[in-house]
Amino acid sequence: MKVTIDELEAYLLDHYSHGGIDQSLFMKLVEEIGEVAEVLNKKAGRKASCNEDLQGQLGDELADVVHYAIAIAALNGIDMTERIIEKDKRASIKYGHRVNLEQFLLKRRENRLDG
Repeated sequence: MKVTIDELEAYLLDHYSHGGIDQSLFMKLVEEIGEVAEVLNKKAGRKASCNEDLQGQLGDELADVVHYAIAIAALNGIDMTERIIEKDKRASIKYGHRVNLEQFLLKRRENRLDG
């Protein structure tokens, strides 16, 4: 099953609107970023690892990072789909990318309709 950012925002707003506090969610976000760093250190051999599923762990920790980041956005009424597209447009200009996210998505969707 796939989930859109809008759907995740709605779910997390419903989940946290009765007690989700930005500061506590932010602290969880920071904690999860630290856990991502730990897994990446293990993958790079900078930290010991004993037959662990590092790829699975990395996926889980990144999912947690996305969860808390989107929850903070939802509680603050920020439309992350809009923000991601607009931020990417500015970054594409700044860094001279040949295509921005919006153009990429439009082309990809056009190709799906043609194929």
